[in-house]
Formats: sequence, structure tokens, C-alpha cells
Amino acid sequence: MKAEDREKYSRQILFAGIGEEGQEKLLAASAVLVGCGALGTVAASMLARAGIGRLRIIDRDYVELSNLQRQTLFDENDAREALPKAIAAERHLREINGGVQLEGVVADLTPRNAAEILGGFPLILDGTDNFETRRLMNDAAISLGTPWVYAAAVGSYGVTMTIRPTETACLACLLEGSDGEAAKAQIDNEATCDTVGVLGTAASVVASLAATEALKILSGKPGDSHGRLLSCDVWTGKFQSIRVPRNPACRACGRRELSYLAGEAQAHITMCGRDSVQIHERGRRLDLAQLSQRLAAAASDVRNNDFLLRFRVAPYELTVFADGRAIIKGTKDPAVARSLYARYLGA
Repeated sequence: MKAEDREKYSRQILFAGIGEEGQEKLLAASAVLVGCGALGTVAASMLARAGIGRLRIIDRDYVELSNLQRQTLFDENDAREALPKAIAAERHLREINGGVQLEGVVADLTPRNAAEILGGFPLILDGTDNFETRRLMNDAAISLGTPWVYAAAVGSYGVTMTIRPTETACLACLLEGSDGEAAKAQIDNEATCDTVGVLGTAASVVASLAATEALKILSGKPGDSHGRLLSCDVWTGKFQSIRVPRNPACRACGRRELSYLAGEAQAHITMCGRDSVQIHERGRRLDLAQLSQRLAAAASDVRNNDFLLRFRVAPYELTVFADGRAIIKGTKDPAVARSLYARYLGA
């Protein structure tokens, strides 16, 4: 370890759970984070400050003003420029710790790209905002044999659980099995920050717990991971720790029926934090500058940067990415979103 690193991480090295040997392992470690919102920004910052060697950040979204209340890596300038969250996070983290190899990837995790995006990393972290993507991550982690840390927060409440394939219960055991009813009762799949809001403090607490689990694994202490579902309500002060039994008949880790990874069960996803629908268009690339010129006469408030194009067709707002993906704000109806996409971007 270099003298500079020994000084930078001196307080962490003094902690008996990590020590100098653990810090050396962290400096050589890598992880991939899916989602860089309220949970992801805190987790990414914690890991970068802890000295992880390499961090890939995957996010499909862009920074908005409403994000700043809880998404700690972003600022008002990022929102004004509508920077993709993965890019903004990479830029800010480079200023926090230049010794970390950072890679911001503007993409949506799908069954088609999951193996490529998540493969080659010893740990996957959950910073997402919906259970469809988490179920896909769970299937992918089981297929790859990779540990992952599940985390979720909404309102004043949050949960996290570390999942080690073949060793612990997986997310499907928690959500789909007949066992673990007490644990499942802790989770409301339908509540979103659109409907009940979210406290930044709740997200920060849960993300800190998840990042701590990541540090255990990456510093060579996976046995210190408790493997339990931790839940907390920062408003009421209620904290719980629940053992989730592994289900031998589990669809995913038991029978290895990885339906989300196979693309058989992936549902349409609306996006947390706004009245929006995401449209996936694979196999097409868009020239954003050219599209901006074409839309100038048909839409209002047309703006583009190197990463995305945004325009308004009242009462809707469309944000288009170069890979053909789009976010249609102002509706939760997939049919309306698809119609707007076809009308302004082509079928």
C-alpha cells in the first residue's frame, strides 16, 4: 500500500474489522452498482471514499431538480443540464477520490444485456427503484454465482438484505415463497415515492447498511455478513432484523427457473418519482442533433446535450437517449407512451 493510501484510509485501517489487510483487498476490489438515485448515490459515495478499486455505475435516468432532496451526489447544475445520473455521478466521484477507477454507464438493465453489464464483478449492489429490475438482478446474480446486496426505501421506511447464491435465501425466496411471511409483510411492492414520497434520511440509512455489507465482502470478510433482512423506519424509530429461510423449492435459487433473466416475466416499468413510462427500442441509434432540428417545428422547449434530447408536446415531456430509449413524462399508460414515441420518433 502506498503511503498516500495509508494516510487517506488511516481511520478505516484502524477499524479491526478491516485493518491493513482488508484495506489492501478493498483497493484491489471491484463492484457494479445498478441504479444511482437516492440509494445509489449514497452507496457509491461510501464505496468510493472507502477506497474500492473499481466501480461501475449503471443508470438509465437523468438528473432533475426533484432528485436533489435525497440524491446526494448531484447538484443544481446537473439538473439544469439534465445530465444522465451515471455521468454526473462519475464526475463527482472523481473529485472525491481520484484513485478509484470509475465507469458511468447510461443504460437500462435488461435480460438482453444483464450478463454483459454485471459479469466480471464479484459483487452487485442494488440502487434501483422497482421490483421488476430487482427480480432481474436476482436471476442474473444466481446465473453468474455473484453475491448481491438488495436495498429499497420509500416513505420513511427501508430494507436491505445480502444475498449469496447457494448460501442464503434469495429475493425470490423472500417475495415469492410460502416461507418467510413475516419478512414479506415488511415490504409493500406497490408503494413508490410517487405515491407516498421518500425521506432522504431513510434512503441514506439503508444505503449505508448496504454499503457496509459490501465492505465486508470486498475486504475479505464475507462470513461477517449477517444474511438477514434488516428493516428500519427512521420516523418511528423502529428497527427489525429477520432471518429469511432459504426455500428449497424456490423458483430462482432452488429450481433455477430464471424467468426474469430469460425475458419471460419482465413487466412494463413505470419510473419512481414521476408520472412516467419508459419505452425500450432496441437495435436503433438516434442522431440527437439531427432529431433536435427535425422536432423544432413540431415541439416546444427542444434541448439536447451529448447524452440525451428533451422536448415538450403539452401536456407531455419526452426524453430520448441515443440508443432509442425514451422516457415519456405525463402518463402512466403504456399505450399513450407508445403512441407518442411512434408519432415523434418513428415506429
